[in-house]
Amino acid sequence: MQMAVVNLHPGQTVYCEAGKFLFKTTNVTMETRLSGPSGNGGQPQGGGGGGMGGLLRQAMGTAMQAGQRMLAGESLAFQYFTAQGGEGTVGFAGVLPGEMRALELDGTRAWFAEKDAFVAAESTVDFGIAFAGGRTGMSGGEGFVLEKFTGHGTVIIAGAGNFIDLNPADFGGRIEVDTGCVVAFEEGIQYGVQRVGGLNRQGIMNAVFGGEGLSLATLEGNGRVILQSLTIESLANALKKAQGGDKQGPTGGLFSTHAG
Repeated sequence: MQMAVVNLHPGQTVYCEAGKFLFKTTNVTMETRLSGPSGNGGQPQGGGGGGMGGLLRQAMGTAMQAGQRMLAGESLAFQYFTAQGGEGTVGFAGVLPGEMRALELDGTRAWFAEKDAFVAAESTVDFGIAFAGGRTGMSGGEGFVLEKFTGHGTVIIAGAGNFIDLNPADFGGRIEVDTGCVVAFEEGIQYGVQRVGGLNRQGIMNAVFGGEGLSLATLEGNGRVILQSLTIESLANALKKAQGGDKQGPTGGLFSTHAG
């Protein structure tokens, strides 16, 4: 399992999802906030009007962002790390064995990531929630909620297994992917969810015996797409199978004996 070790200049700030922090040097401060950065170094905005009106707008914006993150199934808070009085170091990691990738944003293209992929980012990178997949994605819960990153700076993402980089333009402009394999993609890629065969005989065979469910993700256009070789569902199934095997004796469950 990989981890990211980030060196911070004095005054530089990075933020991460709660639960992705590993370690830090003593001169790096840690602060937990409900609000995400807005391209202003991670500091709260004054709302433009000042006074009570500005504070009210800021509070409403924080509540809306927290509500969006709750909808995405993520933690409500971000953790911010800032180096004080010299260079500092902070470490982050994902939650599953696999790869990490640093995405460099130059302000021209946004990046979209599945809700579990985000690890950490510079405070100059804006965090937001996007919706994709259409009606099928909404009803099936497949990739409907995505995290959107804009601005300038570095975003660190993580996934399970190995990463595969593809461009749909190299494959006729469109690829179809297991919904659990999508990690991230650039702005300009059209993301959708389509039914596989419908509720006919072959569609039911695919869902019941093929392990693919009734939906596939579609990615169209010209841009970078990052896929992962291991899905959370397949990892969970493998662990469940291994756990069941541990309870069986050498001749299987029928003749197994258990101590105590």
